[in-house]
Amino acid sequence: MKFASKLLSTLLIAQCTFVFAKGNADMIFYGGDIVTMNKSQPTAEAVAVQDGKIIKVGSLSQLKAVQGQDTKLINLNGQTLMPGLVEPHVHIMGTAFSEEIFLDLSNFTMPHDTLDSLVGKLTAYGKNLKDGQWITAFGVDPSRTDPFMSELTADVLDKVSTTKPVFVMNQSMHIAYVNHKALEIAGLNDSSPNPRGGTFVKDSKGRLTGVLYEVPAFELFLSKMPIPSQEIIEQAVAKVGQRLVSKGVTTSAEITVGGYLGVDKEYALFNAMTRNGKLPVRVRGYMYSNAYPTTNKSYKPGQGDDTFKLIGVKIVADGSNQGLTGAMSKPYDYPVGTSNTGTLNFTEQELYALAKPRFDEGWQISIHSNGDKSIEQTLNVYEKLVTKPSDAKTRLRIEHFTVPTEKQISRAAKLGVVPGFTIGHTDYWGEAFHNHLIGAERGDRIDPSASLIKKGMRFAYHSDSPVSPIHPLKYASEGASRLWQVSPQKVLNPSQKISINNALKAITIDAAYQLKMDDKIGSIQEGKYADFAIVNQNPMKTDAYKIRDIEVNETWVNGRQVFKKK
Repeated sequence: MKFASKLLSTLLIAQCTFVFAKGNADMIFYGGDIVTMNKSQPTAEAVAVQDGKIIKVGSLSQLKAVQGQDTKLINLNGQTLMPGLVEPHVHIMGTAFSEEIFLDLSNFTMPHDTLDSLVGKLTAYGKNLKDGQWITAFGVDPSRTDPFMSELTADVLDKVSTTKPVFVMNQSMHIAYVNHKALEIAGLNDSSPNPRGGTFVKDSKGRLTGVLYEVPAFELFLSKMPIPSQEIIEQAVAKVGQRLVSKGVTTSAEITVGGYLGVDKEYALFNAMTRNGKLPVRVRGYMYSNAYPTTNKSYKPGQGDDTFKLIGVKIVADGSNQGLTGAMSKPYDYPVGTSNTGTLNFTEQELYALAKPRFDEGWQISIHSNGDKSIEQTLNVYEKLVTKPSDAKTRLRIEHFTVPTEKQISRAAKLGVVPGFTIGHTDYWGEAFHNHLIGAERGDRIDPSASLIKKGMRFAYHSDSPVSPIHPLKYASEGASRLWQVSPQKVLNPSQKISINNALKAITIDAAYQLKMDDKIGSIQEGKYADFAIVNQNPMKTDAYKIRDIEVNETWVNGRQVFKKK
């Protein structure tokens, strides 16, 4: 009996020792401001991490309870600790191709490029290529080119080369430009019909201009280009991954899985690169509807884990407002007297037929809708999908949601829609929208964050990279200040400015909500992943416009440092 009692006592002591050891933190962060984005505990003195998760948030004295002999104490030295930033709408593969494999012509600074400067850059790049090799580039934007709305037509691109095919993608990714050599290789002539969902633009005399609208029109040219090696593609994707973590991003979407290489190849690539650390962020994947396998037996909603998981299907319903292809209920203001209202890529029935089967299968539906006409169409489809209360909890997404009316915002709220804004619209294109492209009334409706807050809606900010640069703190700055870039600078509708706290929610906890990960990331709370951004200033204590100047010094994913500023 004594032996049994002694054995039991020994076991209990051992068990208590084991429990205490398990309670010891691997590391404790302290010594700077901590912005938690947890409304019930907005700030803290310290954060404890164990096995890649947050185990305690509170005062230093409280965290002594989980400090062991081997706990690493990380002094922030006056820096600010934030939850890892969330990028809910990025084309990771598209950015890899556009900014790393193609010539990147993007210009988000002033002054704008001119046609001559663009032709010069393309010509210099093409000198290193042989006749017949493709000159491929990305990032031109007529609304940010002098003279205003100047386009790289086939005639202009012939100045670059008549012996090498030229293909240049517009910054919006909805428009492209080719020279006559590329038209020849593609086998197109003035009588060629438009592909379904795309347009080969012709002039008033019915002649091809070299301007292309939408992916189905691009594919004829892309199919003629050599596919880069797997090694080159992986290197390009890895560089995008480094760009993400250098801006404090710990979780990103790939919003169009399959758009470049097909679903099978891209799924395998993202799965491998997130696990081997070459892509050092968590990724939530949305399959591009055009690439969705005809007979899908390989992929299911929620397939994967928190490193890489497929959760949705992305559909592109219209084009770009700055490219004059977003579907609007009334004509654009530019050029004066135009009847152009943009382009719907589908009839309402076609859009419903695309969305309904995927919704029934359990995929989160994400529909790109920029113009108010497209938003109306998408809401009509969503109203057919939402037939019971639980359907409104599926977090239907509308991407960009750029110029909704107040009535459309109310409808979206009722349907549980979680919109995402390319908030850079207010900054890089605000003046062009307001003064030239859609006018003051519609321009003031761009990305109406305050209106959504009044309706109790949650929303996220994103880059749509490569459409605009990856930089979540800048998105928050843009949402809270709405100051456009072009001089003289003005605020694009002051009534739509939001608080810094709400702007930060759109790049943390509410962006996590849009990705269905708010129970695991987006705030510094016990039980969530130890995903952090360490920045040189507290954004809560910074002027709204200057938040964009805050520097990310370190990024941590799962309790592991994945970026440190040199």
